[in-house]
Amino acid sequence: MEVTVSQQQGHVPVTVFQVIGSIDAATYEQVQAKIDQAIEAGAHDIVLDLSKAPYMSSVGIRLLNSTFNKLRGNLPQEADEAMKKGLRDGTFKSPHLKLVKPTPRVTEVLKMSGLDMIFEVHPSVSAAVDSF
Repeated sequence: MEVTVSQQQGHVPVTVFQVIGSIDAATYEQVQAKIDQAIEAGAHDIVLDLSKAPYMSSVGIRLLNSTFNKLRGNLPQEADEAMKKGLRDGTFKSPHLKLVKPTPRVTEVLKMSGLDMIFEVHPSVSAAVDSF
């Protein structure tokens, strides 16, 4: 498992994580630690490149959910209520965490968990960075 971290400038600064290898019980803590470190250092917008992650187990779902919650921060009550309504009706997409080209097996996990409805998926890192 390898995780590379880079900074790219779009309309806003974006932290890009490229995961090379499976996200499972033996590796997710490595990814989570790097993401947490970036958030603690001030990262607000994150791209997670999953194009070289052949597999993601249920701990990957936990990783995405945890990151989503950390990035959403302390929303004002009306924004939090709008987000919850959007989650229920399927119109909400995370404004701060975007995914790049998940492999077919990872896409299957995202669909089975319903996370494909929450996270935008982009064909390239540059497209994801430009979407912020």
